[in-house]
Amino acid sequence: QVQLVESGGGLVQAGDSLRLSCAASGFAFSSYGMSWYRQAPGKERELVATINSTSGSRNYADFVKGRFTISRDNSKNAVLLQMNSLEPEDTAVYFCLANVGRRSYWGQGTQVTVSS
Repeated sequence: QVQLVESGGGLVQAGDSLRLSCAASGFAFSSYGMSWYRQAPGKERELVATINSTSGSRNYADFVKGRFTISRDNSKNAVLLQMNSLEPEDTAVYFCLANVGRRSYWGQGTQVTVSS
């Protein structure tokens, strides 16, 4: 079955960096685009970044442009999110998403907390 496992979150200070990873299994990873979302307390889940299957197309939410970079390693079935210049407003649970066939699959999320 499809499994997505995020890791790499933690508590950092404003201006620091983190790299999140999402390990995927149970589907033909290299054939599907992947996305990162986040959900802050009391807010709706929002799209952070997307990457297509070949890494030829990447898109970012305006609030992370220039600070975050999404990438993938199809040899390791992993999608990464490099987050630089973190701000307290980036505090959220970060999730990866795979749309496989007609279903959407989410990981359990990883907590990112940025202190000021």
